[in-house]
Amino acid sequence: MNATTGPAIAAVEPQTARHAMAPPSRFGDKAFEWLTLAMALAVVVLVVLLGWELWGGSSLAIRKFGFHFLTTSTWDPVAEQFGALSFIYGTLISSLIALLIAVPLSIATAAYLTELAPLWIRQPLVSLIEMLAAIPSVILGLWGIFVMIPWLRDYPFPLLKRLFGWTPFFTGPIYGTSMLAGGIIIAIMILPIITSVAREILRSVPNLQREAAYALGATRWEATRIAVLSYAKKGLFGAVILGLGRALGETMAVTMVIGNTPQIAASLFKPGYTLASVIANEFTEATTDMYLQALFEIGLVLFGTTILANLLAQLLLQTMSTTSTTRAVQ
Repeated sequence: MNATTGPAIAAVEPQTARHAMAPPSRFGDKAFEWLTLAMALAVVVLVVLLGWELWGGSSLAIRKFGFHFLTTSTWDPVAEQFGALSFIYGTLISSLIALLIAVPLSIATAAYLTELAPLWIRQPLVSLIEMLAAIPSVILGLWGIFVMIPWLRDYPFPLLKRLFGWTPFFTGPIYGTSMLAGGIIIAIMILPIITSVAREILRSVPNLQREAAYALGATRWEATRIAVLSYAKKGLFGAVILGLGRALGETMAVTMVIGNTPQIAASLFKPGYTLASVIANEFTEATTDMYLQALFEIGLVLFGTTILANLLAQLLLQTMSTTSTTRAVQ
């Protein structure tokens, strides 16, 4: 080392030390924060724009029919008299039937796959469930027309009428295409979704919960019911809401089996109509501005129904959380 390089190195070393001791740059953190915020806001903007477009496309029908659009069941394109009550009824009833069928099956399947099934059979069953979710709705609709409807018409529907014909829900002639058939096909479509989400939620339950239950002398059923299902009930409720969102908006499969008749009837054997089905069936037939805007308003009603269902679910979930916290404090 010569005489000139010595002072230069001595001058560089303090600078290097100061640079090493300087606080790290926050640019990466801030950039990541703003990027994720922009993506989150993009979802909100998309929802707002969708609602705005539906509102603008149905403004003429909204001004003409007002609130009566939701309380009347008349659907007469020739006379340009439109009401969505029968479609709202069909959407809600078919979705309710689907949930009544799919939720117990889905949660029971998820609990079996998570807690009881042998390891060698879990993955094949999971793969089959995921394959069921990947089947296009139009394929399920074709299967419903040619396989499910004839079978329901010949066996389960007559049995239901014979056992429960004294109720208003299982009376009248049996045609096959009906509100009950629509609910069943929707249940088949939402079952893999609820099952997959519920399975992941049950897998996320800490093993400490199970071990504590077994340590207290609980049986496997008691450990599953108290330590697992009770612990994961909020997540399972969220899985049901996801299934409900799919049920409300399902179109092709339910259109092919529900009968597409705008009526309000107590009997589940009678045909029905849903909000999504009327849009799919009649959008290309809308030859007048009022007819087209009435279909846009149907879409707006479906959009609002989905949002309202999610808001009610969030309110119910908060109520459940408050009740659980109150019990824990007591």
